[in-house]
Amino acid sequence: MTAGKRTIAVVTSSRADYSHLYWPLRDLADHPGVDLRLIVMASHLSPAFGATGKEIEKDGFSIAGRIECLLSSDSDIGMAKTIGVAVQSLADLLGAMRPDLLLLIADRYEMLAPASVALALRIPIAHIEGGEVSEGAIDDAVRNALTKMSHIHFTSTHGARARVLSMGEEPWRVHCAGAPSLDHLRRSTLLGCAELEKKLEIDLSRPPVLVAYHPVTLRSDTTEEAEALFAALEQVDEPVFFCFPNADAGSYQIMERTRSFLAKRGDGRVFVNLDAVTYWSLLRHVRMLVGNSSSGIMETASFVLPTVNVGLRQKGRERARNVLDAAPDAADILAKICIAGSDAFRASLAGMINPYGDGHAAERITRVLTDAPLGDALLIKQAVPLPILLSDEPGA
Repeated sequence: MTAGKRTIAVVTSSRADYSHLYWPLRDLADHPGVDLRLIVMASHLSPAFGATGKEIEKDGFSIAGRIECLLSSDSDIGMAKTIGVAVQSLADLLGAMRPDLLLLIADRYEMLAPASVALALRIPIAHIEGGEVSEGAIDDAVRNALTKMSHIHFTSTHGARARVLSMGEEPWRVHCAGAPSLDHLRRSTLLGCAELEKKLEIDLSRPPVLVAYHPVTLRSDTTEEAEALFAALEQVDEPVFFCFPNADAGSYQIMERTRSFLAKRGDGRVFVNLDAVTYWSLLRHVRMLVGNSSSGIMETASFVLPTVNVGLRQKGRERARNVLDAAPDAADILAKICIAGSDAFRASLAGMINPYGDGHAAERITRVLTDAPLGDALLIKQAVPLPILLSDEPGA
């Protein structure tokens, strides 16, 4: 611990959450009262997923700890063991570090590991993006578990804040900050079309369909819905670009199916890893986004980009009117793609506002983290009184 500073540890486990954390990390690193300790784990350290930890160092951040925990597996057992391996290593790292605060984000299953360790070590937790809903993934349960294990909450929408409050959290702990990924639109310099084409070695003269699709982790067969998606994409005329799926059970199957699809088409690309600025720049130049990624819900609205959300994974998540929901059925997916690509649908989106924030999340998060009380005042949570007791009768 540096004298006169509060030590704030931050965990990032994937390219996706790092893109959301970038501006909070930048502001915390620049704050004179903060000793930032960045912990990098899971897919960041995996060559199969782009070894994105190297990009973090290129961005100028010092890495305080590397947690090798991601099993080279494509099963739910592998996911469960990844949590266990992470707990073992994080116990030693956080036990030695003893930060004043631990900052976590979102709903990845591996985030249960640092939260569990911090709980045992009495390290207060701050959590970003609680209170949201994604009924088709284990992420939903993970997110709610992290909320109840945390002591400071930063929600992306007012609806999400209300949901966290309904879980019994004290109001002073719960802050509607907005989604920090949207800060890129205000603070980052996005690439122009020609610059993007050169960097990615692509041709954007025909705007492509961008696909961001992940395993549906609450299905017993996590890739069950994928076949309908690929069947629909086979009938799409535009070039099709893919982003790599998350490191979940079934991800290797989706990768293989993607490569097979592109080998037959010959006019698409798959991106193993896109840094945040490149990804956001690409969103400005594609025809639409198709898949089941939270990015299609939270971020495309800032570009008024038509989005086709497929299947169960994001069910229940708050969304803007640029999102069209499609059942995991090839005909329905294709029908929604046709609507999304129409001039009439694009015209209907005029004046749309992204409900996930205004691009000022990082400064709000930094202000709260640097002003919050520490020690028992933060660690000991009080139960909020129930608004009404419906019945004293057992079983009622």
